[in-house]
Amino acid sequence: MFDIDKWQEILATIKKNKMRTFLTGFSVAWGIFMLMILLGSGNGLSNGVANNFMGDAVNAMWIWSGETTVPYQGLKSGRPIQFHNEDYDVLKSLPGVESVSGRYYMGNTRYSYGSESGEYTTVTCHPELNDVDQNVMLEGRYINKVDINEKRKVVVLGKDIRDALFKDKPALGEYVKVNNVPFKVVGVCVEPESTRNRNAFMPVSTAQMVFNGSNRLHNFAITINGKDLEESKAIEEQIRNTFARKLRFDKTDESAMGVYNKLENYIQTMRIFQAIKIFIWIIGIGTLIAGIVGVSNIMLIVVKERTKEIGIRKAIGASPSSVIGLILLESILITTIAGYIGLVLGTGLMELINYLMMQSAGGGPQQGETLFLNPTVDFGVAVAATLLLVVAGTIAGYIPAKRAASIKPIVALRDE
Repeated sequence: MFDIDKWQEILATIKKNKMRTFLTGFSVAWGIFMLMILLGSGNGLSNGVANNFMGDAVNAMWIWSGETTVPYQGLKSGRPIQFHNEDYDVLKSLPGVESVSGRYYMGNTRYSYGSESGEYTTVTCHPELNDVDQNVMLEGRYINKVDINEKRKVVVLGKDIRDALFKDKPALGEYVKVNNVPFKVVGVCVEPESTRNRNAFMPVSTAQMVFNGSNRLHNFAITINGKDLEESKAIEEQIRNTFARKLRFDKTDESAMGVYNKLENYIQTMRIFQAIKIFIWIIGIGTLIAGIVGVSNIMLIVVKERTKEIGIRKAIGASPSSVIGLILLESILITTIAGYIGLVLGTGLMELINYLMMQSAGGGPQQGETLFLNPTVDFGVAVAATLLLVVAGTIAGYIPAKRAASIKPIVALRDE
């Protein structure tokens, strides 16, 4: 195995047959390279989509009111459905519901501070909204229960609003005017799934009081404890049935009350990507098989070309095992080096693409949505694929080498 003369002979053979060696190595390297590209791309797409879902809680659900489209219990169609504060308490009491935030819609409102002003979106909410949106606080705090109970005039600004109104000045503790009503800034946040942080958050009870909202709510953002799609759908059906009875509309009338179940969407999307991963594996295995076939064909040619050489070696006393071992060591050396090159190139290309995608996204996925993230391949899979090609090359060389080594020297010397 470590006979220096043997290795010198192998290297001399490789140097003498450059094209044959290149073709053998290329078959191996290309198979590993393409497998790394395919698996890395599949993982990158899957991770990117999963990361975009993580901007909000995966178990989030949004509920909004609409207008009936079918008559119900003597009531005509076209009747608007409205949520109120008591419906917030109803939702909180339902089993399977974890966090609930009611929202009163204000739309675009004018914010001003000193000589600076602009129109931004105001989100009125309960503290639990952050369980759904999972905003990241840069300064200060989020809305809390005391703000709700005491109807405090406080506001949490999105980073872009803070930058536009305050420039380089500190914002915490200052007062901004919201439609000419002063509100104290208690926090600054960013939304992980957004590149534009132009939303401001204020207590829903304060908004109802100050901006004539009475006890009206337009929608709810909630989280549920459904562990799978079946549990999630059961909780959704329970919510729909409860409100259908309370607000008197047909439970099958989806226009009366809309529901977006993020867990359902997340599970369905990830199932699609699992199918894509399986498809990628099929293509990758096909590429490996093509590499194995290429190596096998070249090794058959190698042994055929060296049949006369094998006869000479046997004639001067070489044992069949030494002849076979020489050919196998050459095969193992070429496939191992070529497999490593394919592995490094494939992994390096995936890391380069990931780096460029991260840079174009502003330094990281938290700055906005990305469709490609962390396209890594499991190291064990990469090594196993490389070893598979090495073993395949070894077997491909062993079978014809053994057959050639079993031929009598005189017959081998006559081979053309």
